[in-house]
Amino acid sequence: MNKGLTSLVLIFLITSFTETSAQEAQYPIVSDFGGIYEITGSVQPDSELEYKIVIDLKTLQEDKNQINPGMNNVARMMNLHGLGGVSNNNLKVVVAVHGGATETILTNEGYRRKNGISNPNLELITALEDAGAEIYVCGQSLLARGYDQAEVNPDITIGLSMLTIVTEHMHKGYRLLVFD
Repeated sequence: MNKGLTSLVLIFLITSFTETSAQEAQYPIVSDFGGIYEITGSVQPDSELEYKIVIDLKTLQEDKNQINPGMNNVARMMNLHGLGGVSNNNLKVVVAVHGGATETILTNEGYRRKNGISNPNLELITALEDAGAEIYVCGQSLLARGYDQAEVNPDITIGLSMLTIVTEHMHKGYRLLVFD
């Protein structure tokens, strides 16, 4: 490649990167969480389809002061569909929390007992539910990890298990996503 063409390609790449990185995060469905960015020329989801998604969320939250990255990915997934033109009415999301993510759904008191700090996930959970997501916690995970049902955020539904929550919703036409 000659120097002129190489310089032109380099300028194009830098300009493209600068335009993308200068964007403000967008939150079309879940307010203030799961910020996403427009990608010019990308393939978009079909805005006419109804998306029914059940998420197996077991992501461990390494930094107890930060929001759970898997729970934030739920917000990102919802916002990406919204940015792609899917209306909130056509996006049905169920989250089955278990395993390492179980502490995410605890009350401040329960989280503080376990980690010594307030639960940073409470605002994210509220934003997800305000956007229409249904959040369940695996009752088996609660028992296995020594949490009392009274420590569960009252906005969260306790299910018999993650397995039954997922299989029930799959029989209702939901598609499974797994967030490790």
